[in-house]
Amino acid sequence: MARVLEKRKIGLVPRILLAIILGIIVGQLSFVPEWFFRLCVTFTGIFSSFLSFVIPFMIIGFVVQGIADLGQGAGKLLGITVLTSYLSTIGGGFLAYLMASQLFPFFISESLVERLTQTAPSLEPLFVIPIEPFFDVTGAIIFAFMMGLGIYWLRQHGRGQVLYEGFSDFGGIISQVLAKIVVPLLPIHIFCNISNLSYSGSVFAIISVFWKVFICVILLQILYVAFLFILFGTYAGKNPWELMKNQIPAYMTAIGTQSSAATIPVNLKSAAKNEVSQDIANFVVPLCATIHLTGSMITITANATALLLIYGMPHNLTMVLGFILTLGVCMVAAPGTPGGAIMSALPFLPMIGIIDPGMQQIMISLHLTQDSFGTAANISGDNAIAVFIDKIYHNYIKQNETESSDLA
Repeated sequence: MARVLEKRKIGLVPRILLAIILGIIVGQLSFVPEWFFRLCVTFTGIFSSFLSFVIPFMIIGFVVQGIADLGQGAGKLLGITVLTSYLSTIGGGFLAYLMASQLFPFFISESLVERLTQTAPSLEPLFVIPIEPFFDVTGAIIFAFMMGLGIYWLRQHGRGQVLYEGFSDFGGIISQVLAKIVVPLLPIHIFCNISNLSYSGSVFAIISVFWKVFICVILLQILYVAFLFILFGTYAGKNPWELMKNQIPAYMTAIGTQSSAATIPVNLKSAAKNEVSQDIANFVVPLCATIHLTGSMITITANATALLLIYGMPHNLTMVLGFILTLGVCMVAAPGTPGGAIMSALPFLPMIGIIDPGMQQIMISLHLTQDSFGTAANISGDNAIAVFIDKIYHNYIKQNETESSDLA
């Protein structure tokens, strides 16, 4: 009987799709009381706070052991991963600017702003439970690399096994937290998030005004991620279409959660299906969830260019490119929570002339409405990079370490 039930168990993607559909429907039902949607907002707020609390531990639990296992090659892999992520991010922003500057003038006008500012405000939660992380994501990354390399050095000198096993057990605990708490609650989180957006009507109002912009942005994100999979998949000798098919569960999860961090456990499963070694997956996927921002960069750059066009403001390539290069660094660790990327970008919008608070509020509204697809592009690109890094590690770094060991 247990085997039969297991076979009938609904997969994660169908549950996510069901949560999205039910959320849209429930949000449009007039007889559902407002307190229900405020309860949904309360749940998503608590769940998001819990995720923010878990994220640093997730990085430590996965990355420390991964670096300790990777050994001397960890430093090289870190440099290659960070450089690849940054180039991918600014590449997406550059393409977004080219698309927006060439296509958007055909269908945007000043009247769009007036219609956009009439959207309904979001509901407030019934109560808030503050859950402060022990330390920030950047601190967790630095600590993970310090401990990982330190444990590797200790093990090379006949020590450090206790520390290694301790962090290994800690990683096992985090895996159980993800498997038993985070992943099962993801569909509920998605349902609550979508139902609130549907009830407030803000999504439909903004989409009705900027739907052409949205389509262009989402298509560019999909095409860019496909390019990354084709490029890195071909380099690794793997079928890019199979890699993209394996990415669908994580892509759908990101659309519902709007959080790169919340999608990490599902993204790790997609990496396993893509035959990325566990050490590399545990190293690259959590790291890129905080530093690889292609989807968010495309969204912010395209929306910013659209606003500059609407208001008739300068939008030359030199100015926007400086903004993209800066944002690629300053948004690090922002995609862990929904809307984190645009909030991190606000201090830098004056670089391109977006100083007026009203314009900045429009930027926030536009980004939050498209945040789901930007997050999905972010995490999908993470797995494309993981395929690339895995190939480099096994073909060059690990092989060189083995040859050095043999010579010694």
